[in-house]
Amino acid sequence: MRTLNCIALALLAGAAFVSPALSQDKTGQDKATEGTAFPAVLAGHVVLPAATFVHAPADAPDALKTSGKFTNADRARIDAIGSVKGVSVLSNPAAPRETGLSLPFQGQPVQGFSGIVSEGDGTFLVLTDNGFGSKANSPDAMLTAHRLKMDFKAGTIERLKTIFISDPDRKVPYPITMEGTATRYLTGSDFDLESIQRVGDSLWFGDEFGPFLIETDIDGKVKAVFETKVDGKVVRSPDHPAVTTPGAPDGKVAFNVYRSKGFEGMALSPDKTKLYALLEGPLFDAAAGGKEKVGDAEVLRIVEFDLGKREWTGRSWKYPLAVAGNAIGDFNMIDDTHGLVIERDSLEGSRFKACAAGKVEPTCFDKPAQFKRVYKIAFSPETSGQAVRKVGYIDLLSIKDPNGKAKQGGTEGVLDLPFFTIEDVVMVSPTEIVVGNDNNLPYSAGRSPQKNDDNEFVLLSVPELLGAK
Repeated sequence: MRTLNCIALALLAGAAFVSPALSQDKTGQDKATEGTAFPAVLAGHVVLPAATFVHAPADAPDALKTSGKFTNADRARIDAIGSVKGVSVLSNPAAPRETGLSLPFQGQPVQGFSGIVSEGDGTFLVLTDNGFGSKANSPDAMLTAHRLKMDFKAGTIERLKTIFISDPDRKVPYPITMEGTATRYLTGSDFDLESIQRVGDSLWFGDEFGPFLIETDIDGKVKAVFETKVDGKVVRSPDHPAVTTPGAPDGKVAFNVYRSKGFEGMALSPDKTKLYALLEGPLFDAAAGGKEKVGDAEVLRIVEFDLGKREWTGRSWKYPLAVAGNAIGDFNMIDDTHGLVIERDSLEGSRFKACAAGKVEPTCFDKPAQFKRVYKIAFSPETSGQAVRKVGYIDLLSIKDPNGKAKQGGTEGVLDLPFFTIEDVVMVSPTEIVVGNDNNLPYSAGRSPQKNDDNEFVLLSVPELLGAK
């Protein structure tokens, strides 16, 4: 999810803070709904600094050699490198916190990881988020994926390769930002890529703007773009190219996916025949006049795509949010019928650096993160149309660190992941998972109040969670 320019942050913050308390006892959710809480023990921690950049390819237009030029409030171009300070207002818009990085950037940032695939031997494919927070402010942010090498024993991380997504064969059925160029590199104004999978010689991406499902070759060249169907009908967000502003002030426009609530997570079946794409927010329920629910719980749709037939199967499942207004960060399968889903609130900030009661200032967090979890869920073809079962969860704000593995953050034998967005989870062994954050460069500062979050990945020992039925 990337909706993080300063104005959007202020609006988001104003809305998020009216949410109910997020403890399990106060959400109306019980163990039958949420499953059992399991422990997580830190087994490794690697950190890629926030200020990590790559050069655009030599054949990229000059406009892509720098990035973040359109991130001010009115979208007017700013060319002077480093002239606009990054500011986070997630804790409180009345107490903005500078993050220490400034826009525009020379080159393209390697940041905002919103999807992950384990390739084995400590290598991972990760996906950089769409840019700087919205379709409007990201025309110079290139869409990229990266191959990273993580050595959790040594505590090191290395970028091995960057893949730049492009459409030279004109497979995208709508105009793109770089329409008149030869290579036609895609940008954050074209798609908001949030999830990634590899199947044979193809990469598959889940997008939030359409929402679309996108297939590329292994080098990032687009092969196909698929509209999204739920219950046999096409669904669209307000950022879909076919959704336009009405011609009259009293005109209406129809869409059923909320902005920035398209595909956030996308799992791959172990036999690599199906994709399970998960929306970040509930669909609009026209009959109810609001967000789709089951009982009192807001639900998100998981929709199934058949890779052999290259079409949606019509099957879907409903993921119930623990708290209305929560969002998901990632989704990956661990076997045929079980998967891992990150569910989180829209707050950031470590409780270890919380403000004193009644105090609001930029050097502390007056509203720290409260709900960051990884759930194990169960579903099967036979349960299509029903809610998935939440088997159990781990609390990412209370990771045990008895052996002092934390590279930064945490205290008294506990590490927290207090980031606004945590968007990477994947199983790497029968007892371990890797979890990573999206650092929303340069707008997110949840680890330290006035320092942009780095890209952090943790190796967690969670045998009880992975073994639970």
